[in-house]
Amino acid sequence: MTDKPQLKLLCVTAHPDDECFAFGGALMLAAEAGVETTVLCFTDGQAATNRGDAISGGHLGEMRRAEFVASCKILDVTHAEILDYQDGQLEFANFSETAAKLVERIRREKYDVVLTFGADGAMNTHADHTMVSAFTTAAFHWAASPKRFSDLGPVHVAQRLFYNTTSFFFPGRPAPLPAPWTVTLDVTRVQDRKFEAFRAHTSQLPLMEKFQSFFEKRAGQEVYTLVATPKPQPAVQMTDLFTGL
Repeated sequence: MTDKPQLKLLCVTAHPDDECFAFGGALMLAAEAGVETTVLCFTDGQAATNRGDAISGGHLGEMRRAEFVASCKILDVTHAEILDYQDGQLEFANFSETAAKLVERIRREKYDVVLTFGADGAMNTHADHTMVSAFTTAAFHWAASPKRFSDLGPVHVAQRLFYNTTSFFFPGRPAPLPAPWTVTLDVTRVQDRKFEAFRAHTSQLPLMEKFQSFFEKRAGQEVYTLVATPKPQPAVQMTDLFTGL
């Protein structure tokens, strides 16, 4: 009798701090379950409004890269990487070339589950979030297609693509148009570590302080939408990203 292969999760984000604010609970629960987790972040966040004591965009990028590493360590992320795309400019990236980078990774690493943002741009309706959603969605499907990028290795059919979504809106902010959720994760037991991971982003602490009381009321839950699978199936409510895998 052979051991069951270790499940692998890929989480694709736009900026340092996305990994903890949007996906932190899911990443920690996956790690607890023995899943190998990877966070791939497109930018180093140089265009952020909150800049700490950075003296330049490059300095802020260096700071945020270090904060990202610290946060991912708290979240028990197995592999963490930041790409070199420009913060606030993802909508102008070459779509096919960018998606191809994700296709190559999905095929090479053979991920089972992929997490990313929805097309709404998440709770702050950020264009970078929308573009990461588009790149990742295309790559999820194209990695499984022999018609796409035949030079990037054999096809790999990942089992599930989830969008992070929301059950509430920020007060005083333009509301997104979120996807109805199909997964409710109880992250109560890891919520303190989720806050700890966010606090590792010291340059962004003014944002945390502004919304902390609001976060705390809802920190025990994350919601996701299952948007793609290899097999036709009805939408059902789940409480785990990996049930049945």
